[in-house]
Amino acid sequence: MVKAASGAVALDAMGGDHAPAATVQGAVEAVRQFGIQVLLVGREAVLRKHLARLGGAPHGLNVVDAPEVVAMDDPPTAPVRGKRDSSMAEAARLVRDGKACAFVTAGNSGAAMIAAKLIIGTIAGVERPALAAPVPGLDHQTLVVDVGANVDCKPHHLEQFAVMGHFYSQAVLGVERPRIGLLSIGEEKGKGDRVTVEAYRLLSDTGLNFVGNVEGRDVYSGTVDVVVCDGFVGNVVLKVSEGMGEMIYGMLRREGRRSPTSAIGLLLAKGALTALKRKADYAEYGGAPLLGVQGACLVGHGRSSPKAVRNALRFAHVYATHGVVSHIESKVAELRARQRSEEV
Repeated sequence: MVKAASGAVALDAMGGDHAPAATVQGAVEAVRQFGIQVLLVGREAVLRKHLARLGGAPHGLNVVDAPEVVAMDDPPTAPVRGKRDSSMAEAARLVRDGKACAFVTAGNSGAAMIAAKLIIGTIAGVERPALAAPVPGLDHQTLVVDVGANVDCKPHHLEQFAVMGHFYSQAVLGVERPRIGLLSIGEEKGKGDRVTVEAYRLLSDTGLNFVGNVEGRDVYSGTVDVVVCDGFVGNVVLKVSEGMGEMIYGMLRREGRRSPTSAIGLLLAKGALTALKRKADYAEYGGAPLLGVQGACLVGHGRSSPKAVRNALRFAHVYATHGVVSHIESKVAELRARQRSEEV
């Protein structure tokens, strides 16, 4: 196994719809443009061929051989049971063993969560890691937790998501006192299913800035900073957001072709439309951090492009080297200690 500096980012080069072509190109671009170190994990012979087409491996990029691949339709337990020699499992082990500071994959998100949880390990007091994704709004981004790691949740899991989202919002997004909202079908206290109603009660006692239930429209309105939900609902919110953004941009371009007047209007608004597209483009931030893990882990979109992979590697490096994980760990420990003292 290649020994790397602790600042290297381990990339599951075989994960994603367009891997390994997109992952290899994204890794090369990240090394050359951002100067970060990358461990390219996957089938070495295959990765070497792709690197050769790009002019070879730049200084700062090393290949780590892993013969197996976790497919999108594999069970979530694949990295720790059937495919322990997979690129996903090996990338997670590099973080666990201190040979990489972060782990990035655009592969099977459920398997990534299991690999991170069982190989790297979770922060004390966190039962389930959660994916956190920023969604663009009018004035600022809203962090949605969870967006796909946990389909079936219990009320206390949602409480943990809120705690992690709170401290991540503070440390990374710079929100001094994040407003936490629980996604439901109505703003009233008793609205929602049994899990949501019980989670409301738990969140009310956390000491966080919990503002109560919020509805789908609040994800984009800027009325809250963190939206808490289970991974099934959160993933739907995220995918609908992506689809809506692409649809609106496509419709505007189509209307621009209908008449010279519309074309001139769109040309004049080109700068604004480009900025709008950039805000809604998942490739700009690369992926969603998996909160609650004892190391930085970023899960990218399954159809990640080289640009998305490049930005995911940059974000993962910043996430890992700025002490966000240790900050969340210490804050979760403080919260748990306070809760125990109140129970006595």
